[in-house]
Amino acid sequence: MGARDDFLLDSYSATVTQVAHTASAAVAHIKVRKPAQRGTAAAHGSGSGFLFTPDGFTITNAHVVEGAGELRAAFADGTESVARLVGQDASTDIAVLRIESHPAAFLPLGSSAALQPGQVAVAVGNPLGFDFTVTAGIVSALGRSLPSRGGRMIEDVIQTDVALNPGNSGGPLLDSAANVIGVNTAVIPSAQGLSFAVAIDTARWVAGELMRHGAVRRGKLGVQCAAVALPRRWVRENDWPVATGVRVVEVVAGSAAARDGLRSGDILVGCDGTPLAQLSDLLKRLAGEGYGRALLLKLLRPVAGTLTPFYLTVQPAG
Repeated sequence: MGARDDFLLDSYSATVTQVAHTASAAVAHIKVRKPAQRGTAAAHGSGSGFLFTPDGFTITNAHVVEGAGELRAAFADGTESVARLVGQDASTDIAVLRIESHPAAFLPLGSSAALQPGQVAVAVGNPLGFDFTVTAGIVSALGRSLPSRGGRMIEDVIQTDVALNPGNSGGPLLDSAANVIGVNTAVIPSAQGLSFAVAIDTARWVAGELMRHGAVRRGKLGVQCAAVALPRRWVRENDWPVATGVRVVEVVAGSAAARDGLRSGDILVGCDGTPLAQLSDLLKRLAGEGYGRALLLKLLRPVAGTLTPFYLTVQPAG
């Protein structure tokens, strides 16, 4: 190994060590007790979480706390406290807890929008009961989709080769500056080096909804959609800022979309003046501050073999 290799290894080790040192004080071991069901004893489970505010608010995975009767959070400094569930969102696998007694440390939320494949990623969590374990690797790919327990697809998921195991769920995925870039959520048991995290931009928005309302409010259109490439000529002639849109695959009978005139085959390209490049763009317009509001959709509709621009106002169901 040459001098340059020694330098690179030392720099990598120093980075991971510093991230682990910074993050570990704010990472919680979430202990879950589920009430006894008829004919069965009470069940126990565990996962990870992390403080993201100085007053005890903690992010974890919704599947970690699902069905919990009692929640406790333990920290590396020996602190252990009751945790209260603020809200959970199965559709993004994000939950927020409020911990009564906690360390002063908390982790800053970074941005997942500017991530690049190949950059360093560090996970801190509690895999298989081994408290406060550190693993590291790289961001392998961006923009993945995973099915959630709520039935929707979780969009904009980060793929990494960071070693994760049961118990890591809900823990932070961090960049080299110890900013949270994702919430570790899934690993493929039959694969190696294939782990996934909910992007922190998604988690931040969901956490805000849970803290304000206790749930994520979402309007319902009643359509099945998929991202599709837009015709290059149309993009060029209209100086359109994105190259993809959202194609309506199916319209549910009796839904808001059917009532207001959306058709299978329509390609949604804009909503309230904002381009729609992927399904997550549309979902965000249906939730949060957009909940309960009518949407002005710009779409391309196949008419006589050509795509014709249309504007359509749709009032989503609550």
